[in-house]
Amino acid sequence: MSEIRDFDALRRAMAENGEQPEGPARNARAEQLLAEAEKLNIPLAVIEALGHQLKVYNYSSEKDKMFVPFARLLRLWDERPGDFDDHETHALHWVFKWMSAGMLDQPHVPLASVEKWLGEMEHRYRLAGHSERAVRSAEFSVAAHVGDVPRAERAFAAWLAADRDAMADCHACELHGQGWWQAERGRDEEALRVWAPVLEGEYACAHEPHTVLASSLVPLLRLGRLEEARAHHLRGFRLVRPMESMRGAYADHVEFCALTGNEARGLELLAERPAYFTDDGHPRSKLDFLCVVVLLTERLAELGLGGQRVPGPAGREWTAGELAAHARAEALELAARFDERNGTAYVGERARARMAQRPLVERLPLGVRAVRPVAVGAPAPAEAAEPVGSGLPELLAEARRLSDTLRPEAVEAWAAVAEAAEGVVLDARDRAEIAEHEAIALGPRGAETFERAAGLYAEAEDPGEALAARARGAYVRALAGEDVDEALAAVAGPYDDVLALYAEGGTQVRQAAGVLMARARILMRRVHEADGPMAETVLGEAEAAVRELLALVEGRTGDDVRLTARLAEGHAMLGELATHSGDVEAGARLFARAAAEFTGAGLPWFACEYEARLAGLAHHLGDMAEAERALRAALEHGGPVLEPVGRAQLHLQLAEVVGERGQAEEAAEHALEAAHWADEAGEGPTLGAWARHQLGGYLVRLGRWAEAAEVLESALADLREETHGDGAVVQTQWWLGDCLSELGEHRDAAERRLQAAEIARHWPEQHDHATLAHLAAESLGQAGLHEEADRAYARAGELWRALGHVHGLVRALRARAWLALRTEDGTEGARALMAGAVEECVDALAAAQDDEEARLRLVAELGHTHRQFGDLLARSAAEDADDDSIRGALEEALSQMAEAVAVFVALDGDAVHARTGAELAAGWLEADLGRPAEAAARARAVLRAYARADDDETGEGDGRGHEDGTVAGRRAEAEQLLQVALEQGDESGA
Repeated sequence: MSEIRDFDALRRAMAENGEQPEGPARNARAEQLLAEAEKLNIPLAVIEALGHQLKVYNYSSEKDKMFVPFARLLRLWDERPGDFDDHETHALHWVFKWMSAGMLDQPHVPLASVEKWLGEMEHRYRLAGHSERAVRSAEFSVAAHVGDVPRAERAFAAWLAADRDAMADCHACELHGQGWWQAERGRDEEALRVWAPVLEGEYACAHEPHTVLASSLVPLLRLGRLEEARAHHLRGFRLVRPMESMRGAYADHVEFCALTGNEARGLELLAERPAYFTDDGHPRSKLDFLCVVVLLTERLAELGLGGQRVPGPAGREWTAGELAAHARAEALELAARFDERNGTAYVGERARARMAQRPLVERLPLGVRAVRPVAVGAPAPAEAAEPVGSGLPELLAEARRLSDTLRPEAVEAWAAVAEAAEGVVLDARDRAEIAEHEAIALGPRGAETFERAAGLYAEAEDPGEALAARARGAYVRALAGEDVDEALAAVAGPYDDVLALYAEGGTQVRQAAGVLMARARILMRRVHEADGPMAETVLGEAEAAVRELLALVEGRTGDDVRLTARLAEGHAMLGELATHSGDVEAGARLFARAAAEFTGAGLPWFACEYEARLAGLAHHLGDMAEAERALRAALEHGGPVLEPVGRAQLHLQLAEVVGERGQAEEAAEHALEAAHWADEAGEGPTLGAWARHQLGGYLVRLGRWAEAAEVLESALADLREETHGDGAVVQTQWWLGDCLSELGEHRDAAERRLQAAEIARHWPEQHDHATLAHLAAESLGQAGLHEEADRAYARAGELWRALGHVHGLVRALRARAWLALRTEDGTEGARALMAGAVEECVDALAAAQDDEEARLRLVAELGHTHRQFGDLLARSAAEDADDDSIRGALEEALSQMAEAVAVFVALDGDAVHARTGAELAAGWLEADLGRPAEAAARARAVLRAYARADDDETGEGDGRGHEDGTVAGRRAEAEQLLQVALEQGDESGA
C-alpha cells in the first residue's frame, strides 16, 4: 500500500476506498487514511479524512464508531470554521442527521441526550439558514421510535410542510420514511402509493430502492398482492445482499420467507450472514434481525422441525428450537434496554408482535431452488370430519359409495374400515372388499393380496368378482416387472371362465368387463415394452382385446360409473394404439373422446392423463390452440389428486405453449408453478432446474432483469450438461449475462458470457461462440477492463471473419478502435482499426453486388462506420494541445462525416435519421472550424429532410421517428445549430 505524500493522493485513496464493499476492512482503511492525513499538516485534509471515516462507519455494521470523528469535526468547526470549504461545510451539517439517528439506535445513549441533540441540530440549522425539514424529520424518528404517536403525527405533518432544501434527505430516502409510517399505522395502500416513485425508478440513491423494496414486502402480502411481493423480494434481496450495513432490510427479507412458506430460503439467508447474529455496532437493526430469526425458527418448530440443524451464531451448532430460544431471549433483552432508555414499553411490544406473526401465505413459490423442510414424524394435519357417523356400518357404507363412484378417496376410506374392523367378525364379502382395496393401495406389490381377495369373494359366493380380482392380480404382476407372457398366462383362466360364466348369466357385465380390462391392460404392457418397429401381431392382439371389451360394455353402461370408465379407458387405449401405428390424428380424436367420457361421467381426475396425451399430439400436429386447451383442462381436472411431478410437467408444457404465442407473462407464471411443484416432488435438480431455466428466459423477455438473474443463478446451480444438455447451460449463462449487463454488473456479466463461450467453442456451428465472445468483450469494456476487452474483441473478430460475417467483424474493429483511445495504442492505433473497418465494408460491398438486400445492409454499415470514424477523430482532437493538430483532426473528422452523409443519402428514406444525425455532427464540426455558412447549410438540410415529417411520419421507413421524439429532437438541434451559425456569421461580418 503506497504512502500518501500529498493531498491529491489522499483524495484518490479515499475515493478508491469509498468504492470498496461495506464492512470492517473499508473502515480500517479509512482509519489509516486519517492517520496519513494528519501527517500532511493540511487542516482541510484532516477534515475530509474525518468526513470519509464518518461516512464509511455510517454505512457499515460499526455505526457506533461514528460519534468520535463527528465530535472532532464539530470541535474543528467551532474553533476554525474557515478551514472548511463549501463542500465540507455542507457535509458537516448533513451528518447532523446521521448523529440524531445514530444516537436513537444506541440504547445506552439517554433519551435526554437525544432530545438535547435534536435541539442542537435545530439551532445550528437555523443559524446556517437551512429549512427545518430535516429537523422535523429527525423529530418524527424520535417520536415514532418511542411510540409517541401524537407527537410523531405532528412532526410528520411539519416535515412534509417544510420547504425542501440542500439539507433534506434525497427524494427516495424521504419517500421511504414517509411510506414506512403509513404502513406502520396500518395504511398499506397509502404506503405503496407513497413508495411508487421509488419502486418505479423515478427516484434512487445508494440505498434506494433497496429499503423500499424490503419495507414493501409485508404490506404487499397483507394486501394479497403476491406477485408484486415475490418480485420485490427477488429484486430487492439482490440489492441488499452485498450491503453489510443493511441488516434491517435483510431482516425484512428473512421475515418475508417466514411468512410465505419459504422457510428453507429463510435458512439460506441466515447462513449467508453469520455476523448479523453478533454484530453489536447497530443494536436497533440487530433487534430487527433477532426478531425475524425467532419468527423463522419458531415456525420451523411448529412444523415439527425444532430439531433440524440451522445456521446460527458462530462457535457451536444450533437446532431450530435452540436458536429460537436463544434469539428470543436476546431480542427481548435488547428491546428491554431500549424501553428502559425510552421510558415506554413500545419497542418490546413491537418486537413481540413481530415475533408472533402468523404466515400470510401457506406457500408462495419464488422460482429459486429450495426444498421445503419436511419433518419425519411431524404431527399429521388434522383429518377432516367424517361426513357420516364413525361407526363401522357407516364407514362401510361410505367406503362402498366412494368405490362405486370411483372416488380418489375410496382407498383411504377402506383403510379406515379395516382399522375400525380390527377384532370384529365380518362376513366374507366385507373382508373381500377390504382386501381388494388393500391390494389396490399396494400397487405393483398387491398380487398376493388380490389372490386373497379372490378367495374371499369365492367364499362369499361371488364367482364373477373372484375372477375379476384374480385378473387384477395378474395385471399387477405385469406392472411389477414380471414377464408379460406369464401375466397373460395368469389371466387366461379367469378370462375363459368369466366369458363362460357371463354367457350362463352367472355374473354381471361389470365383473366380466373387469376381467377383460385386466387382459387388455396386460396386452397394452406388451405394446409399451416393445422396442423398435412394433410387430403387427403385438398391436393387433392388443386392439382385439380392447375392441372385445368395448363390444361388451357399449350400450350397457346405464348409470354405472364403473362401466362408463371402462368404456372411456378402452377408447383411450385405441387412441394409444393408433398413435403407435402412426395415425396421430386418430389418436388425438380418441384421447379427446376418452377425456370427454370421463368428464361426462363425473370422473374428471381420470381425464387428466388423456388430456395431457392429447396436448402432446395436438402440439405435434401444429394445433397449438387445442394443445393449450387440453393442458388447461388437464390442470383443472387433475385437481388435488394430481401428483406434484405431473402438475409440474403440465405447467411447464403450458408455459412453452403460451410462450410460443408471445404471452411471456403468463408463461412465466406457469414456469414458476412448474418449478414449485418440481421442488415439491423432489425433482428440483432435474425438472425443477429446467423449469427455472425457462422461467428465467421468460423474465428476461419481460425485462425483469433482477428477478431473472436470481432465478437463472438458481437454475445454474443444478443444470448439468449431461442431464439438461449443453445448450440449456449456454442459454442460461447467456441470459444471465444479459441480466447482469442490464443491472450494471459488467464484470460478472463478462464472466458469464465467457463461460458460455467456452462451452459453445466446441460446437460445430460457431455463430453463438462468436456472438458470446463479442458480448463478453462489451462487458469487459464496460467494466473498465480495456486490455482484456480488446483481446476479447480481437478473438470475436477472428470468429466473425471465419464465419464470413462482415457486420460482426466491422463492429468488433470499431469497438477496438474506441478502446484504443484509452490504451497505449492511442489515436494512431484507433485510426488504423477504424480504417480497417471501412476497408472491410468496402471489400464486402464489392462482393455483394448480386444480392440487393445484403448490399443495402452493407451500405448502412459503411455509413455508420464513417460516422463513428468521424466521432473518434473529433474526440481525439480534444486531447491534442497543438492548435494546428486539433484543426487537422477536425478536418479529418469532417471528411468522414461528409462520407457518412453521402452514404446515407444513397439509402434514401430508409436512413433519414442516420443521415440527419451525421449531417448535424458535420455541421457542428463546420462551426468549430469557423465556417458558419457551411454549418448553416447543413442545419437547413436537416430541417428540409423533416419538412414533411408531420404529414408523412418520416422515420426509418416505419414512421416511428415521431413516437420516440427523434424528429423533434433533430429539428431542435438543427435550429440551435442554425442560430449558432448565424451568430458566428454576424460576428465574422462585424
